[in-house]
Amino acid sequence: MSGHSKWATTKHKKAAIDAKRGKLFAKLIKNIEVAARQGGGDPAGNPTLYDAIQKAKKSSVPNNNIDNAVKRGSGATAGGADWENITYEGYAPGGVAVLIECLTDNRNRAAAEVRTALTRNGGQLADPGSVAYVFNRKGVVLVPKGEKGEDDILEVVLDAGAEEVNDNGDTWEIVSEATDVVAVRTALQDAGIDYDSAEASWVPNLQVPLDLDGARKMIRVIEALEDSDDVQDVFANGDIPDEVLAELENDD
Repeated sequence: MSGHSKWATTKHKKAAIDAKRGKLFAKLIKNIEVAARQGGGDPAGNPTLYDAIQKAKKSSVPNNNIDNAVKRGSGATAGGADWENITYEGYAPGGVAVLIECLTDNRNRAAAEVRTALTRNGGQLADPGSVAYVFNRKGVVLVPKGEKGEDDILEVVLDAGAEEVNDNGDTWEIVSEATDVVAVRTALQDAGIDYDSAEASWVPNLQVPLDLDGARKMIRVIEALEDSDDVQDVFANGDIPDEVLAELENDD
């Protein structure tokens, strides 16, 4: 998982400052609106909303946009859309399994865009259940590297339910059960340790090692999917070794 996670972390950092910032902002705002609708507009009593807001702030989404999204989602103001969560399954070239999470107000449009993004880049849509078993629902917290080492981080989060701490280059990735992600995040906060994001995620339990060509093809599929406004997150089980990751960085 480390290779692909390092790539995903790098892409996430770039996403906040590249030309797609507006698209990223829209997706983060959508997450906030849905979290407020499902659990209420008070972040103190709605951990999902709290983490969605923190993630948006880390990506420099303006506070006014965040506040308006909370109000729309909680019903304090009008204008909230009827968002629907849909998960699609598919394959990138080379047999790489892909899970695509959508948040959309138009199911037909979302399905069409996902299918097009896959097929135009050598992938294909899969039947429900054919890919999902390759992933486990986990809590994932990313902590920027600072003075704290792996053992220091593990000591803080172990009793909160953390299962492992992975080295992702610039960050530590803390993996737990999805139900423990709030406890892990809270333990970090209590210890005065900053974090980049805390959320439930799909983590592959089976990986496909990729060479340079395979990595490029997987990334092409993921980027095409992420270009859709309806797609919120894409998870893949392709593993990119460090040496291939280094070559990919030269592509930019």
